[in-house]
Amino acid sequence: MAVAEIRKGTSPVILAFPHTGTEIAPAILDRLNERGRELADTDWHVERLYDGLLPQATTVRATFHRYVIDANRDPAGGSLYPGQNTTGLVPLTDFDGLPIWRPGEEPTAADTTWRLETFFAPYHAALAAEIERVKALHGIAVVYDCHSIRSRIPFLFTGRLPDFNVGTNDGRTCAPELERAVVGVAAAAAGYDHVLNGRFKGGWTTRHYGQPGAGVHAVQMELAQATHLRAEAAPFAYDEDRAGRLRVHLRAILERLEAIAVQIQSRKQEGSVP
Repeated sequence: MAVAEIRKGTSPVILAFPHTGTEIAPAILDRLNERGRELADTDWHVERLYDGLLPQATTVRATFHRYVIDANRDPAGGSLYPGQNTTGLVPLTDFDGLPIWRPGEEPTAADTTWRLETFFAPYHAALAAEIERVKALHGIAVVYDCHSIRSRIPFLFTGRLPDFNVGTNDGRTCAPELERAVVGVAAAAAGYDHVLNGRFKGGWTTRHYGQPGAGVHAVQMELAQATHLRAEAAPFAYDEDRAGRLRVHLRAILERLEAIAVQIQSRKQEGSVP
């Protein structure tokens, strides 16, 4: 199977989808326990949620499930949130802290090495290639990393997660005006709440690729699944009405990012910014 689905566009904005894939090779699937086979921690329907919102955006989507290997974790295995509960590069538990592998079938170090080479590396090679292509077109690229998660997961965080969770690693991964644009749209969205660099500050994708000084900016958007699913439980069905209301604001975010990226590059060419 192809580890990444790519749609090439001409916009400076790139949409990355590391967690919407559900494909698992039979040999790996057989090792998951009943709970693991539910694939509950998928970013359900996020690719559908964003489809068509910015027609010329490039999209790069991982087809494999995060239980195979998590494309948004440090490949060296380091924690993105030291001291907090999280899941690893090859998860051993789900978001509730419960085992997902059959006893004795947990992934080994050799499994991790193979999965890095077979899944993780090709996905990121595809994403990196699209970043370079888009940057060559525009002199700038904006990676918008698309995610969703249940709004209540006591193992990972207390209380209810806001609807829009914007992550820029405390402002390090993008120009300030890009961060302000995303937060501005989220803050003005009636009936929704938001947070900037709260529980989710941006995963490995955002932190690795977000290098504003090199012309690559990155923002992670973690959406509460209550904003676009009928229920945050199996079968995790898409809610057309909820999604429709949300898509208005997501479209505005992407259009603002695109417009500001063009402005940033224009100022750079005029010599008004470094």
